Amino acid sequence: MDLRGIDSLGSLEGAVVGVRLDLNTPLTNGAITDDGRIHAALATLNTLAEAGATLVLMSHLGRPQGAPEDQYSLRPVAARLQELWSGTVTLVNQVTGPDVAAAISTARAGDIVLVENLRFDPRETSKDPEERRRFAEELAAPLDCVVSDGFGVVHRAQASVVELVHQKPSAAGLLIEAEVKVLEALRSEPERPYTVVLGGSKVSDKLGVIDALLPVVDRLVIGGGMVFTVLQARGFPTASSLLEPDQIDTVKGYLDRAEQLGVDIVLPSDIVMAESFAADAPSVVLPVDALETGPAGTAALGLDIGPASGEHFAQIISQSRTVFWNGPMGVFEFDAFAAGTRAVASALTSVAGLSVVGGGDSAAAIRRLGFPDDQFGHISTGGGASLEFLEGKSLPGLDVLGW
Repeated sequence: MDLRGIDSLGSLEGAVVGVRLDLNTPLTNGAITDDGRIHAALATLNTLAEAGATLVLMSHLGRPQGAPEDQYSLRPVAARLQELWSGTVTLVNQVTGPDVAAAISTARAGDIVLVENLRFDPRETSKDPEERRRFAEELAAPLDCVVSDGFGVVHRAQASVVELVHQKPSAAGLLIEAEVKVLEALRSEPERPYTVVLGGSKVSDKLGVIDALLPVVDRLVIGGGMVFTVLQARGFPTASSLLEPDQIDTVKGYLDRAEQLGVDIVLPSDIVMAESFAADAPSVVLPVDALETGPAGTAALGLDIGPASGEHFAQIISQSRTVFWNGPMGVFEFDAFAAGTRAVASALTSVAGLSVVGGGDSAAAIRRLGFPDDQFGHISTGGGASLEFLEGKSLPGLDVLGW
C-alpha cells in the first residue's frame, strides 16, 4: 500500500497542522552538536507553510522520566529553528493545555508553535493504549489535521506516533516518504554489486538486519566493536576487546548461512589496538591473528579497524552500485581512532549508484568528520527505525499511515 501524502489533506489555507517530528538532537552542555534532523524537517515544514498553514510542532528529546527536566527542554531546538525559519518560532513550556491554545491563537500562517518535550508527559510512552489515546486527544484538540514526519520514531508505539494519527485527518510528511522510498529500494531489487557495511558496538543489535539482508546482498562488510565477536567465531583471539560471548554460536550460524548463499563476508585484516579506552591511549596496529599482543606487550582492546582494512573496505564500497552503511568502524569520537570510519564515509561519496547512511551514529560520524550531507545519496534520520524497516518488521508509525 502507498502512504497517505500531504496532498490527501486537501486545502490547508488557514489550517492548524500538527507535525510530529523527530527533533531528538544531540546536545553537549546545552548546545546542539548535530542539527541534521532539524534540517531534514524543513522540506515538509516549508510545504505546509507555503500552503497557508500554521504549524504546531511536536517532538521528544532524550529520555526524561515522564516529567519536565531542564536538560531535556526543547529550548535549543527552538533557537536553532528560529535561525533557519523566516516566520516566528514560539516555544510553549507546556505539552498540552491553555498555553498551547493561546500561542496558536496568536500565530499566523507560516508561524511555528513548538510544544515542549512530549516525554514530559508519561502518557506519551505509556504501555496502556487507553492512556496514550487520552493524551493524543489532548494533543489533537487545537489541530485541524496531523502530518507525521518523525521517521526516527515510527518503530515506537507511542501516543504522538500512533494514537494521534487516528484523531484527525492525517498524512505522511515528505521525509517519511523519502525514507520509505530509499529503504524499500535497498530490500527489493537493488543495483548490484550490493554491499552492506555494518559497525557499531554490539553484534546482537545487528542480527535481525543480517538475517534479513543475507539473501539480498552480495557482500557484508563488518567493522566496529561488533567485529570482535565475529572474529572470535572465526577462531581469532581478540584480547580485551568488546565481546558478546553468548552470541558466538549464533554468529557461526550466520557465517555458515552466508557461505551457503554465496555472500562474501569481509572482515578487517588489521586492528588498531589501544592500552585503554581513552582519546590519548597509546596504540599499535596489529594483524587480526596477533591481537593478544598490545602496545608494550599489554593486553589491549581494539578501537578501530586498521589502515589496510580501511583501504580494502573503501575499495569494495567504491566498486559497488548500492551501499547501505550502519555503524562506525571505531571510536570516531576520538580523533586517533576515527580513520576507519573516515575511510568508509569517504568511499561512500564516490559510489556511482545509491549510497545510504543508516542514521544514528553513522550520520553523527559523517558530520563530525566534516562530510557535507549532499555528498551522500541519502542520510537516514532513523537508526533503529531504518534497521527494523530493512528487517521487514511491521512499524506501527507507518502502519497507521497506510503502509
